[in-house]
Amino acid sequence: MSTFLGMPAPPPRSPYGTGNLRGEQAFPRAAREELGNDQLRRNLGRATGAIRAKRLSVTGELPDWEALREAGSAIKADALNRLPELLEQLEREVTERGGTVHWARDGAEANEIVARLVKATGGDEVIKVKSMATQETGLNEHLESVGITPYETDLAELIVQLAGDRPSHILVPAIHRNRDEIRQIFLDGIPGVDPALDNAPAHLAAAARAHLREKFLTTKVAVSGANFAVAETGTLAVVESEGNGRMCLTLPDTLVTVMGIEKVLPRFRDLEVFLQLLPRSSTGERMNPYTSLWTGVTPGDGPQDFHLVLLDNGRTAALADAVGRAALHCIRCSACLNVCPVYERTGGHAYGSTYPGPIGAVLTPQLAGMHAVKDDPNSSLPYASSLCGACFDACPVKIDIPSLLVELRHQHTERTGLTPEKLAMKGAAAVMRRPALYTAAQKASGLGRVVAGRDGTLSRLPPPFSGWSDSRDLPAPPRQTFRSWLASKEGAAALRAAADAHDTAHRGGNDEEDAT
Repeated sequence: MSTFLGMPAPPPRSPYGTGNLRGEQAFPRAAREELGNDQLRRNLGRATGAIRAKRLSVTGELPDWEALREAGSAIKADALNRLPELLEQLEREVTERGGTVHWARDGAEANEIVARLVKATGGDEVIKVKSMATQETGLNEHLESVGITPYETDLAELIVQLAGDRPSHILVPAIHRNRDEIRQIFLDGIPGVDPALDNAPAHLAAAARAHLREKFLTTKVAVSGANFAVAETGTLAVVESEGNGRMCLTLPDTLVTVMGIEKVLPRFRDLEVFLQLLPRSSTGERMNPYTSLWTGVTPGDGPQDFHLVLLDNGRTAALADAVGRAALHCIRCSACLNVCPVYERTGGHAYGSTYPGPIGAVLTPQLAGMHAVKDDPNSSLPYASSLCGACFDACPVKIDIPSLLVELRHQHTERTGLTPEKLAMKGAAAVMRRPALYTAAQKASGLGRVVAGRDGTLSRLPPPFSGWSDSRDLPAPPRQTFRSWLASKEGAAALRAAADAHDTAHRGGNDEEDAT
């Protein structure tokens, strides 16, 4: 939290951000590739449809659901407004209870801290609880580069790791895989797995459990994320559904938690609100099967060496944006992904970052920055949405994602200067000021019907208008313009009929007034 807490200012950020906040290619190009994957769309459709239905059921049970959303939004706003003092309070409380707090300005610094702590134990392996912060920094890749082997223990994260894949969803990282694919991944990636393994979920889970059990019992260092941190008490919280988190948080000798600075809450009682909002919005459950809370070090119980790494990595810059800072309210529930028609059709990989979907289209540019650099992948993300508003309606802390996307589009346009849209508007204004030219342009536009697809849309325009068609389709021009129709006999007859109907209605009204 460099600029707030008196630490040295961080070095200038790369135009492409850090760690896994950097996309490999612009969203329109990546999305076009993913749209050709029919299996992906079927997998996503089934999974997100099931989660949506469960969420609607359990949120509908609460008469105060909207009040809970308001409370969650207010608590997050208060926490961000007082973030410097709350982080200092959190550091004091963790330290007083036997923990050690580290401050990381960016992902590279966080990775170096974690690697140093692991090496200090003499170990060369770590077990991990699912953590988006460490995905964001690229921690696994860094640990492997210095000779430390990380083992993901969340079932979905394990699938992704064994497949050499990338997460595609905030909550369900392997949502793009079906049971047959997972079976083959386990057969190829887990040593000694039974060749007769079938695709029954219970059998797949049992194979993963057998693979991880030894690691839980023998690995001395664990790395976790945190869903929440309480400044008042120094308490950290992780919620999960499988029990792997509980194993990682209690069995090892050393626990290192990497947490984004925006996860802090002021009071312990604030957890009451978020432990109702998060499970209902994420998994469609009334509560998480496993909710783990720990405060510092307890002699003789659990890890005896606890470290908390507080990660900035662009969050201070996002906080300074009066509009964009609202993205830091996000509690990583993924409700916006599950209702987004763009995400359901393209999948998480098209976003090219740790954070996919509508919130990712806001959060990634906020953290990594958008720059007037040619082919900057993050600059296309604010355009990766239909602005339908479903994400706003679903968000448990009421983040107005559509408005944030519009603001980021505005910022991108201001940075880059002339855009195809600006050029198009300037050209349209010049044509519309000249009636004869406007009439000629209308007639010429009819040629667009020749290149339109069978569905009556133009999906690809030539430069400089290709920027428009990269992310949207354009209806083909009509067979007849309004002006030509109005000048025809049919138009003239329709105009006379409308005038006669108006006169009749007007006379009828006057007759009623006279009678009165």
